[in-house]
Amino acid sequence: MKIVCVAACTAGIAHTYIAREKLIKGAKALNFDILVETQGTIGTEHALSAADIAAADVVILAVDIKINGEERFKGKPVVRVKTDIVIKSPVKFLEKVAGSLERA
Repeated sequence: MKIVCVAACTAGIAHTYIAREKLIKGAKALNFDILVETQGTIGTEHALSAADIAAADVVILAVDIKINGEERFKGKPVVRVKTDIVIKSPVKFLEKVAGSLERA
């Protein structure tokens, strides 16, 4: 499964980057491909390209705030989740996302 994600927390400091790392590790454990853009206090890093988004099976918005560029994901399945959920249980969360896509 190919996943693109945006991570952003209220303060734009810790949870944004921790969520990114946890999602990457969780996806690796499940043999999923994932790219995670962060929108934190220092701006956007690891920005997703139009090609990245087009190739994705699903978009995960691991966010606690409104993000920039959400319109890029129009037409894609989008899953919204709070950063603390992906930080606490990234593998379980990703398995749930994969299961819901299989049933769709």
